[in-house]
Amino acid sequence: MRHLVSAAFGALLLAGCAAVPAPMASPPPPPPAKPSFTNVGLERVMGQNAAALRQLFGEPDAEVTEGTGRKLQFSSGICVLDTYLYPKEGGGVPVVTYLDARQRDGRSIDRASCVAALTRRTGGR
Repeated sequence: MRHLVSAAFGALLLAGCAAVPAPMASPPPPPPAKPSFTNVGLERVMGQNAAALRQLFGEPDAEVTEGTGRKLQFSSGICVLDTYLYPKEGGGVPVVTYLDARQRDGRSIDRASCVAALTRRTGGR
């Protein structure tokens, strides 16, 4: 009987060591979507130099130069447009490679809408 009790006790001890399957975990949530920026509607600005921007929008409201980069800022009652000009590889005249737009209070606005509003501001030359 003693062997039977020992065997039962050993079986219980071994049963406690058995692997228990982990509960099914739900897949992690997808990362948040990054805002997509397209150049649709920006054809009149992208790749243009400072002289072309002045012709299109008039004199900039602000101008900042850092190293080889240059920022020209244009604004209207609707929005503020920051254009960033850099020379192409190998030098040359700086041209718009990126632009950003916001409403006057800092809220987001579509970049092409801001370009259109600024163009109307000067008569759309």
